[in-house]
Amino acid sequence: MRLILDTNILLSALMVRGTPPDYLYEAWRQGRFELASTERQLEELNRVSRRPFFQDRLKPSEIGRMVNDIRRLAIMCDPLPRVELSPDPDDDYLLATAEVASAHYLVTGDKSDLLVLESYISTRIITARNMVQRLEK
Repeated sequence: MRLILDTNILLSALMVRGTPPDYLYEAWRQGRFELASTERQLEELNRVSRRPFFQDRLKPSEIGRMVNDIRRLAIMCDPLPRVELSPDPDDDYLLATAEVASAHYLVTGDKSDLLVLESYISTRIITARNMVQRLEK
């Protein structure tokens, strides 16, 4: 199974242990599914993690390790096609990643932009909690 974890899921995984995002990140590290990503997402992780909100909650070494692990172990889907579908144009690259990776799921906490789409091509768009339930079946 191939998944995309939205940046909000990845950052949440590092912030609060024992949550669905943390479970998914650890499940990927244990080889329970393939993760697809892009250099754009890794740049976003680095950029967003430097915001004051995250600087107080995350260690730079944790972000660095995550970025390095993703770059080394995930399916990197660069370059991306142009996609213009999300209500938030900054999320369109995630849909393009889903297309290139032929991902089964795009996991996000973005209720107002991505989750409302429900799917893109053959990729289902679901919450972290729903994805954990699917992995536990």
